Amino acid sequence: MSKIIISPSILSADPANLERDVRLVEEAGAEYLHIDIMDGHFVPNLSYSANVIRALRKKSNLIFDVHLMLQDADKFIDEFAEAGSDIITVHQEAVPNLKETLKNIHSFGKKAGVSLKPGTPVDMILNVLDLTDVVLLMTVEPGFGGQSYLHQVDKKISELYKIINNQNLNIGIEVDGGITEENVNRPVRAGANIIVSGSAIFNSNNIKDTINKMRKKAEQGVQEREINNF
Repeated sequence: MSKIIISPSILSADPANLERDVRLVEEAGAEYLHIDIMDGHFVPNLSYSANVIRALRKKSNLIFDVHLMLQDADKFIDEFAEAGSDIITVHQEAVPNLKETLKNIHSFGKKAGVSLKPGTPVDMILNVLDLTDVVLLMTVEPGFGGQSYLHQVDKKISELYKIINNQNLNIGIEVDGGITEENVNRPVRAGANIIVSGSAIFNSNNIKDTINKMRKKAEQGVQEREINNF
């Protein structure tokens, strides 16, 4: 789990130039593309539809890391799978039967992720870890980009990291919200290996340089974790 994966969030990209911005982060060495889908109900904001994924899929070889912040996520799994998602992540707080939802995602040949809001404890997903490929821990309250990183989530990242290691599970720990070049080592030191960043990447003067610096700082976090046996 020490390999660092960068997943730029297109929530902060230029909506009039999405293809250009996706190409820029792909050329800059990002592995994933984080795509937030919001319905205005589960979170107080609206964003992209499956049609955007369908259109971008033709233009990019990135892993499409699709985060469904939807009140009725179960109704849309098939649509987002068909559109070209590679990873489909749902919120524990938003689906009535998480096990069945994760099984449904896998039935389309996709990786399945579970996301937790900052205040939701890791205990809420212990019974589905065997069906989970990625756990996405929100490091801000979901809904809007440009928020500040919530340091208290570090403890939850570390807790999840220890559980995954103790059970010898192959699960990625993804973090999303307020992550910049300056603080990216914090969640990585705690155990994260998939880094979502929007504003810090797309609002920078040099996207490639920013991604490279963020990756280098994240790798320092891995070294700090190993030295301190976090």
